[in-house]
Amino acid sequence: MFAVVRTGGKQYRVAPGDKIVVEKLDGNAGDRVTLGDVLLAGDGGSLKSTDGLTVAAEIVAQAKADKVTVFKKRRRHNYRRKKGHRQQHTILKIVAIGDHKAEKKPAPSKAEGKVTKGEDQAAVSGTPTENPAPANEKAAGAEKPAKKATPAKAKAESGSTKNAAPAKAAAKKSPKK
Repeated sequence: MFAVVRTGGKQYRVAPGDKIVVEKLDGNAGDRVTLGDVLLAGDGGSLKSTDGLTVAAEIVAQAKADKVTVFKKRRRHNYRRKKGHRQQHTILKIVAIGDHKAEKKPAPSKAEGKVTKGEDQAAVSGTPTENPAPANEKAAGAEKPAKKATPAKAKAESGSTKNAAPAKAAAKKSPKK
């Protein structure tokens, strides 16, 4: 049996036992992933319906492709830029081509979800909490302390700027009349 799946914007023809290199997928080596976007499936010369069909795969490794060098140059303008890029890849081993989507958890029964009046409803329903930092000062209930003003002269004479030349803006002379 074979299938054509789409992942990372590309299409791959796969069969059980195949190894394919696809665009980066989340997960570590040994994790199982399900490819749900099956475009075509068949067995020998006959095609099968793809409704609800999935492909189970196992992540073999997370790898990088070979380095691609990007070099730009404009003649006679002394313009050269060189960059490199290594694309992230995931290597997958196709385990099975199945007939059903991933198993879903059974919905909790209605008896489990009910809360009696005697139980703690705050933990179940999640009571809203007050905003720790309201937007306006009236809602905050307290004024912010005023910042201490530092004299401008103390800032100007700090450290190594004592003997420095005056700023260019201050050194400009007024136009002659």
